Amino acid sequence: MTATGQVTQFQYKPLHKPNQLIYGTGQTAVVTGWTVKQAIAKQLQPYEYAVIGQLYSPTRGISFLLRNLLANPHVRFLVVLNATREDRNAGGSQCLLDFFRNGFTEGKSDTGRPCWVICSQVAGYIDIEIDASALEQLRQSVEWQEAKSIENAIHQVKDYAQKTASDPWGSPLEFPTTETVPTVLPGSRYGHRIEGKTIAETWVKIIHRIKTTGTIRPTGYDGQWQELIDLMAVVTDEPANFYFPEPNYLPCDRAFIEEYISQILDDAPYQEGVKYTYGQRMRSWFGRDQIEQVIQKLIGEIDAASAVMSLWDVKDHEKGGSPCLNHIWLRVVDNELSLTATLRSNDMYMAWPSNAMGLRALQQHIREEIAKRSQYNLRMGPLITISQSAHIYDDTWENADKLIQQQYATICKQRDYYDPSGNFLIEVVDGKLVVTQTTPGSGETVACYSGKDPLRLVREICAASPSIQPEHIGYLGIELQKAAECLKNYSNYIQDK
Repeated sequence: MTATGQVTQFQYKPLHKPNQLIYGTGQTAVVTGWTVKQAIAKQLQPYEYAVIGQLYSPTRGISFLLRNLLANPHVRFLVVLNATREDRNAGGSQCLLDFFRNGFTEGKSDTGRPCWVICSQVAGYIDIEIDASALEQLRQSVEWQEAKSIENAIHQVKDYAQKTASDPWGSPLEFPTTETVPTVLPGSRYGHRIEGKTIAETWVKIIHRIKTTGTIRPTGYDGQWQELIDLMAVVTDEPANFYFPEPNYLPCDRAFIEEYISQILDDAPYQEGVKYTYGQRMRSWFGRDQIEQVIQKLIGEIDAASAVMSLWDVKDHEKGGSPCLNHIWLRVVDNELSLTATLRSNDMYMAWPSNAMGLRALQQHIREEIAKRSQYNLRMGPLITISQSAHIYDDTWENADKLIQQQYATICKQRDYYDPSGNFLIEVVDGKLVVTQTTPGSGETVACYSGKDPLRLVREICAASPSIQPEHIGYLGIELQKAAECLKNYSNYIQDK
């Protein structure tokens, strides 16, 4: 609005993520961090702002944000909301403010790509394709303010709207982008099972599976993701204090997880602009403490199959912003407590490791509470997550490729060859191939197969034991073929020789 009260009319034209922004006709851009952008927009008039959008990640979002500002030089003011625990944990708003405070320097991203590195304690990257002089001009031309609350942000935006309209600081600028195009191999789209001892190991296997055979689809917002449907991940031996590899290749660290766990275990009061926390959904959203209910249920009936927590509210269909984590089920079998969680939509690169550690902490909490209040001293069983849409966003494809290149082969070499389907002993007896199947551990004989055709035997074994591990099937095929050759040549066969 000008000094004479005339409403100005500027048009914001984004180059990136257009469907994730709210547009006005003013000269102030508002970055809301993790706070829902509508919480700001509903208290402003369109002429008071140019654009309102959220910023979740300093490594994934700031480049897009700056590219859009460079393409819209009529934006002369910036208000950055840095108000919530999630903002402090992720660091996106802090890193953006540090760009304007401290500038940037040439360096490399976490994938080794040349980039501009923001001078901040929070890692943040800007595409090297953006001209450094343009970034400096942007820093000098836009007046910025940090807001610590929604009320503070609204006040600052309205103050800027009272200023006399300014001319654009330059001409719209657009810079090239580098795109990563994945190679997709044939594979099953629905129903996958991946197992690992630790969350870190399992995560690498998950990323490899999605990047290898995942379907590339539009996200419904902007951009693309690579997706598998109904992916079950089984973590068998995560330690109580969590395993972090050294050097740490996970997208989270101990400090982040300590903060994140409270969002799962603890209740949270309502805060405007913050959708919910998982802890709030379980502790108080439906008027019952579901975590406490599950503890009491299992103490009273240790074999119960109804120790269930639901985070989905039927009103979520109307309100939007529904939780990704929908359903949690705990079960005790043979004095072992397992936890199964269903997530309707799961960012497997950035979010799944944190999700898994938070759920493991919940599983540990329930086990400890049961031990304190009853005679049951349960072992920690597996953590199982079922990600109905297991996806990797296109802005992390490059990171995923680097992770696979650096870690996947090493993790595959660390397997112990244990197969819950058992062991298979191969012999040549009376002119036939004989395969004896025994239980793992005790070695009890459970089945016997015989014949002269190795392929028919492999098919018979797989039909009887459909969960046999793929590498075990390959091993059996090789050994049976060797045994068949020995039988044909009247030579002596010894397994594994």
